[in-house]
Amino acid sequence: MCVDYTNLNRACPKDNFPLPRIDQLVDATAGHALLSFMDAYSGYNQIFMHPEDRAHTSFITDRGLYCYKVMPFGLKNAGATYQRLVNHLFAPLIGNTMEVYVDDMLVKSRTADQHIPNLSAMFTILKQCKMRLNPTKCAFGVASGKFLGFIISQRGIEANPEKIQAILDMTIPKTVKDIQSLTGRVAALTRFISKATDRCAPFFKALKGTK
Repeated sequence: MCVDYTNLNRACPKDNFPLPRIDQLVDATAGHALLSFMDAYSGYNQIFMHPEDRAHTSFITDRGLYCYKVMPFGLKNAGATYQRLVNHLFAPLIGNTMEVYVDDMLVKSRTADQHIPNLSAMFTILKQCKMRLNPTKCAFGVASGKFLGFIISQRGIEANPEKIQAILDMTIPKTVKDIQSLTGRVAALTRFISKATDRCAPFFKALKGTK
C-alpha cells in the first residue's frame, strides 16, 4: 500500500533538525576491534503520531476511512523526527560506544572484552523504550561490516565492492541520464579516488553543456 502525502508535505513546515554527517560517522567507527550492526524494525512505524495529527494521515479505502496511529513512511519530516528521537535516547552512548544514523545503529568497542558491556548498555535503552530491531539485518560482534555504504573494520575504511562493481558493469554513457548516473556512482567513492574532481571534469563539462 502506498499513500501519496505530496499535499500534506507541501503544507508542513520543514523540520531542519540536522542528520549526522556520514563521513564523520564512518571515520568515528574505523579502527575498532569488534562491531555490531543493527537495523530498527519498520523504523518510522515505532514512533506514535500525536493524537491531534493522526487525521492528517488519513486515506480512503473501499472499506472506509483510515489514519495512521504511528508515523508512516513518506512524510517530509519523518527522517528528522526519527534522528531527533535516537539522538535523545542514545545521548549517553553516541560518540563513545555507539553511532546512529536514523534507523541504522552501530555499537563499537576498542577491545573485545568491552563489547558485551557496550551492547548491554544499548539493549537496556532499547528495552526501556520498547524499540525493536530487525534480526535479519543485524550482525553482532563482527570484525568488519557495511555501514552507510562503506566497509568498516579495525584496518580502517574500505570501498564497498558492490559500488565498485556497479561502475564496472556500466556501459559507455550515451545520454545525459547515463552521465548523471555515472557521476552519482563515482561520488560514493571519491574518498578513495585520487584527484576525483579532476578525473570527473569531462563528465561535469558534458553535463554543463546540456543546460
